[in-house]
Amino acid sequence: MIPRYSRPDMVAIWEPEARFRIWFEIEAHATQKLADLGVVPQSAAKALWDWWETKPAIDVAAIDAIEAVTKHDVIAFLDWVAQQVGPEARFMHQGMTSSDVLDTCLAVQLARASDLLLADMDALLAAIKRRALEHKFTPTMGRSHGIHAEPTTFGVKLAQAYAEFARCRARLVAARADIATCAISGAVGTFANVDPQVEEYVAEQLGLSVEPVSTQVIPRDRHAMFFATLGVIASSIERLATEVRHLQRTEVLEAEEYFSPGQKGSSAMPHKRNPVLTENLTGLARMVRSAVTPALENVALWHERDISHSSVERYIGPDATVTLDFALARLTGVIDKLLVYPERMEKNLNRMGGLIHSQRILLALTQAGLTRDDSYRLVQRNAMKVWESDGALSLLDLLKADADVTARLSNAELESLFDLGYHFKHVGTIFTRVFG
Repeated sequence: MIPRYSRPDMVAIWEPEARFRIWFEIEAHATQKLADLGVVPQSAAKALWDWWETKPAIDVAAIDAIEAVTKHDVIAFLDWVAQQVGPEARFMHQGMTSSDVLDTCLAVQLARASDLLLADMDALLAAIKRRALEHKFTPTMGRSHGIHAEPTTFGVKLAQAYAEFARCRARLVAARADIATCAISGAVGTFANVDPQVEEYVAEQLGLSVEPVSTQVIPRDRHAMFFATLGVIASSIERLATEVRHLQRTEVLEAEEYFSPGQKGSSAMPHKRNPVLTENLTGLARMVRSAVTPALENVALWHERDISHSSVERYIGPDATVTLDFALARLTGVIDKLLVYPERMEKNLNRMGGLIHSQRILLALTQAGLTRDDSYRLVQRNAMKVWESDGALSLLDLLKADADVTARLSNAELESLFDLGYHFKHVGTIFTRVFG
């Protein structure tokens, strides 16, 4: 986790003290259920909860010092708690194994991280929707291969982004449900020394579901899907960020990031206004996606368990969620304050002498009786003259001067084919599909 790209609420989930507090709750809830089942004394559970109600500080340094000797983090934690609670603490961890604590804790952390990410996505969706409605009918150039294609609206561009992030949100909801599972099943997952009712109780107390079969560890296909979902969200962030970066290019300049008073774009060139936020988002997206392959490789563990996944998850759990949390918030700010220039959009629409209407002319000629190939040839031979003139010539004027074209279409018919509004007649349908 890098402070520059971190926000406090998400960071707090991954702090060592937060992790130890979750560990304690898992152990205390398990001890409580064991006491209810008569396996351990009720006094053991009471001692744990009585100590907890004093709101004790977790001495991370002391636990780390014990781990330096034991070389085992869960044992170090249990030893430290025993020092605080006294003899009754010996009944903690009855029939459990370390993975019961570690995997259930990770499930809690990822579920809590998901809740923050879902809130982030709600804020982003709200910002995109507001700007999409604002520019529902703002004409702009649609591009394919980076080349002028046909007109669209800036609102439609944003509606596409909204639909994409709505799908991402749905995927994250599913991934959260998939990852939020509890395993308290003991060594190799057979419940030999701990009753399944303990697992059910701990799961209920922590807001998790029960893992149907845990082979001492929760199967890592769940984690692979979770981090893959984060990777897809990151790619969607990059897609929208890349669009903004392109639109801010000097040659395009149809939209740009907000440039605040006192902000400086370059140490050398005072005129620069660079798309630094969206460039940053592109880089952050790469970092989130870098967690996906290790998560996929974690699925294949030896037999009932090994710990080859452990070191990976200690990295990717905090890093991927903290980075994505920051990226979603940054993108929300970009969209919320995005400077949009309809006049420049109009200028670019008119940049190439009406070439953007070529398909309408092609279709009109086919309906007037020409073959598609002949229609294409007639339009293209005039369009290429406009292209080579860099828009100095007018496609409409050239078509009107082309006898082969005017033999099929009158001047009035040709003029009607250059109506910009024609392209937007179904924008309302698109918005209804996206926003309801």
